[in-house]
Amino acid sequence: MRLGISANALKHSGGLERYAMDLVRGLAAAGFDGRDKPAFFARKIDTALPESKLVEAHRIKVSFLPGKLRDAYFSWALKRARKKAKVDVLIGCNRVEGSEIAICGGTHIGFLRATGRREKASDTRQIALERRQYAQAEVIVAHSDMMADELRTLYHIDSAKIRVLYPPVDRARFAPVDAATRARLRERFGFKEGETVLLFPSSSHERKGLPLIEQALAGMNVVVAVAGRAPDSPAANVRYIGYVKNIEDAYRAADFTILASSYEPFGLVGIESVMCGTPVIFPACIGCCDAIADHARHVFQSGDADDLRRTVQTALASRRPGERVGVDAVRYDAEVASHVGALVELARGIAGKRR
Repeated sequence: MRLGISANALKHSGGLERYAMDLVRGLAAAGFDGRDKPAFFARKIDTALPESKLVEAHRIKVSFLPGKLRDAYFSWALKRARKKAKVDVLIGCNRVEGSEIAICGGTHIGFLRATGRREKASDTRQIALERRQYAQAEVIVAHSDMMADELRTLYHIDSAKIRVLYPPVDRARFAPVDAATRARLRERFGFKEGETVLLFPSSSHERKGLPLIEQALAGMNVVVAVAGRAPDSPAANVRYIGYVKNIEDAYRAADFTILASSYEPFGLVGIESVMCGTPVIFPACIGCCDAIADHARHVFQSGDADDLRRTVQTALASRRPGERVGVDAVRYDAEVASHVGALVELARGIAGKRR
């Protein structure tokens, strides 16, 4: 069985690109290497990455086209490229027609509905491509229960076609440290003794809810530590700690991780944080909330500054100094090997039906 993976890029990035790289490493560890290594189709491929050597890389160039036409062209060109590469089962980590396994890490209709954005012509084209992908897929893998609900209610997909598989996280990388190491990390990030630090990891502050957090926590004795892009005009209790390459260290140093996103289909940040021992303060609309144990999450009503403030106050009042959450904070098997094993089983079932 020849597997293929389609993604926007094979490089260090966010969301589904990072997920696709997890699949590459997981498939190699599962024995898909040598002659059996998967074909990888993308617009951009970083050949300096070790993951690029674990796949047969196929770059589909789209830069010569206007941005609004690139998705459709990539999907069209992919059909020929996968046929030439003799792919039996394609895992689609981006919007493409013809992927036997379609990965749903977010829906465009759900995004527009949650953000209140008016649908434009470019949105209509993306939604149409999504619908074609879901219609043609043998299986749609939803990365959260929230995504499964959106597939059923917004795209009218039969439940029998949907499989919920929460995305994997590298447990070797995202793990707690002892108290002495944590103290050194806090010092490295400039966190003072006695400060309560709420980590806000983001490169898109408006979408991740920084304005709401600033409004809700004005005057509170907390530090909102922004990791990622620098905020334009931060509030008094917002502190920029720079771009943090090893984000796991920032999780370990913080007391809580906070987001106030209007739409977050899963939110790996939440799983990564609690795996490092740090509880989260999240709105109810973040998909990973169902995958985190009650004691490791504090949930507020989406878009409600007053409820966010109350939730933070409750979290602070219930926390004991130095307290960390345990390994039982994640409610599913987040191992990359387990997730990849489930995908391979689905792929073998699809390939078997075609023989």
